[in-house]
Amino acid sequence: MCAAASLLLGGCAGSGVGLDANGQPLVPGAQNGGPLTADFDSIQAHVFTPICTVCHAGANAPHGLRLDAADSYDLLVGVPSVEVPSLFRVKALDPDSSYVIQKLEGHAAVGARMPLGGPYLSSDVIAVIRQWITAGASRSPANAAPASFRIVAVAPNADDVLAEPPGQVMIAFNHDPDTTRIGPESLRIERQVEEGVDAVMQAVPARVAVASGNSRALLLQPLRPLRAGHYRVLMRIASSWALTDISGDGLHLKPQSRESTGDFADALITTFDVVAAP
Repeated sequence: MCAAASLLLGGCAGSGVGLDANGQPLVPGAQNGGPLTADFDSIQAHVFTPICTVCHAGANAPHGLRLDAADSYDLLVGVPSVEVPSLFRVKALDPDSSYVIQKLEGHAAVGARMPLGGPYLSSDVIAVIRQWITAGASRSPANAAPASFRIVAVAPNADDVLAEPPGQVMIAFNHDPDTTRIGPESLRIERQVEEGVDAVMQAVPARVAVASGNSRALLLQPLRPLRAGHYRVLMRIASSWALTDISGDGLHLKPQSRESTGDFADALITTFDVVAAP
């Protein structure tokens, strides 16, 4: 499923690495800690990690879709597909409208069936993924939230160098954020327009939204394609826009991430570069 989830992609040249000739994950129940079951941890261990991360890992994972254990849930559930933005990669409770299922079963409107070139996942394996989505596409119990409210995943990741502009920035938390404190001042993308010690940064118009079906992930979506250049993402940590979780716990950040911008205090969430395509 490297492409498995080409998820949206279409950019991977994998051919069923990690699958046997019958579309079953290799060595099921041995290296992956038991048989495949309809929970996220099991699907991650049997499918996403051994098969998909052949291509979907690192800064230039196709369409920004990292399927490693740290990032995959928050980049799949409730996140729009890049190829067909009207569909979510995984739509909780609705496997037929989930783009990942359409790609795995081979009837997506765009691109080829995944894994590209086969062998494809067996109907039994796809049925398990369908069952997980139908049941609500929840995180596994092992992913229970620690006590403090914090960021657990960001894409693009710090210092990524991207060959093509990301369609969105994803920030995932371990608790549900208080959506009443999310607004136009909460998060922003800035592009560096001048270099040097006093580098000038210019705000990029973008909208902030909670990922549908994944209440712990925020999407920051540029209103126009990002040009080549250096970017940073900032979060307001003072004033009425300071983010908390639904219990009122403030966001715990590394001290070095804090910086002042005029009359406000912000946190540097991530930086990345977009380079012109060759």
